[in-house]
Amino acid sequence: MPHGLNVSAIREDFPILQQMIHGKPLVYLDSAATSQKPEAVIRAMDTYYRTTNANIHRGVYQLAEQATEQYEGARRKIQKFINAKSHREVIYARNATEALNLVAYSWGRANIHAGDEIVATVLEHHANIVPWQMLAKEKNACLNFIGADEHGELRGEEIETRITPKTKLVAVTMASNVAGTLTPLKSIVERAHAVGALCVVDAAQAVPHMPVDVQALDCDFLAFSGHKMLGPFVGILYGKRALLEKMEPFLGGGDMIREVHLEYSKWNELPWKFEAGTPAIAEAIGLGTAVDYLTALGMENVRAHEREIVAYALDKIRAVDGIQVLGPRAPDQRVGVIAFSIPEAHPHDVAQIMDGEGICVRAGHHCAMPLHEYYGLAATTRASFYVYNSPEEVDKLVETIRKVQQVFKT
Repeated sequence: MPHGLNVSAIREDFPILQQMIHGKPLVYLDSAATSQKPEAVIRAMDTYYRTTNANIHRGVYQLAEQATEQYEGARRKIQKFINAKSHREVIYARNATEALNLVAYSWGRANIHAGDEIVATVLEHHANIVPWQMLAKEKNACLNFIGADEHGELRGEEIETRITPKTKLVAVTMASNVAGTLTPLKSIVERAHAVGALCVVDAAQAVPHMPVDVQALDCDFLAFSGHKMLGPFVGILYGKRALLEKMEPFLGGGDMIREVHLEYSKWNELPWKFEAGTPAIAEAIGLGTAVDYLTALGMENVRAHEREIVAYALDKIRAVDGIQVLGPRAPDQRVGVIAFSIPEAHPHDVAQIMDGEGICVRAGHHCAMPLHEYYGLAATTRASFYVYNSPEEVDKLVETIRKVQQVFKT
């Protein structure tokens, strides 16, 4: 595979990949759920706890100042990674779900009113559907959805017809966690802005896998998860500064305040206005190290590797008779996620047989029940790839798919 990544060398950086599962070499194909962590990330978090463990911002002693410097230094790395204008536009959250809920609570409850429209797509993860359902119900607003074709690609004409002058917010995934679809995000953002709406992007399956430039996209908000990009369990919300400045806090308590009196409080400046209480300090530092690791690999190289391995996997899986594969046919139109259905076998049975071969795949609806209903499927099996996966692991996956078919052959 002629890309810029040395997969064999990369695999040596991941301690967990060196083990055996049921006596077989571990084949980890569930990075869309959570990625594995390189030694550098594990070591950075361990070093913080061993040498720098202190709370941030308030302390004036050396440990506290070092912890603060590392925590805020990680924020600036993330700012550069997604090309935000300012570190003040980068907010730590518990995960991408919390980041999206922050937008729904702090922006949505102040700006969505009765009769307004919110538009999402059928490709969305539950995290980019449920908050808008709750908001629409509370505000008596209307929630509409852009449909997709049989290949999991959004219907272009519906982008125009669903996003109307009544639309106040468009919520869209950058890459589907089931179909793998890369959405036409630039045109969706432009259409939203043309009617005066804002656009919030779920980029949990995109930021880890390709270069993402929030200024070029011109999206208003963008959420992603550290644990899907070689980092620990922490989330990020990007928001345009002018919008964040006007928004009320999501949570109240320590560190998000400037002054507290019995009668009233004044809020801290960005980004800390949205970071109440003691944050996940070690996790933020770990995410900063993960950003360093991915930056050293080069996100163009990460994307090239993914295109090549997903092309190889699609060819191999589609060559197996009777397998239904969701998503676009062209590798360039998708990320490294392949959800498939073996008609004679339930996905949980498939995953169990895979586990016996040391292969980790996901079975179920993948927090995307509406999309499965859209295609008339109760569940699918999902294999997802990342920088440490090889063609040989794809071969093992396909070999086991054939074994599943033999087991359930009638």
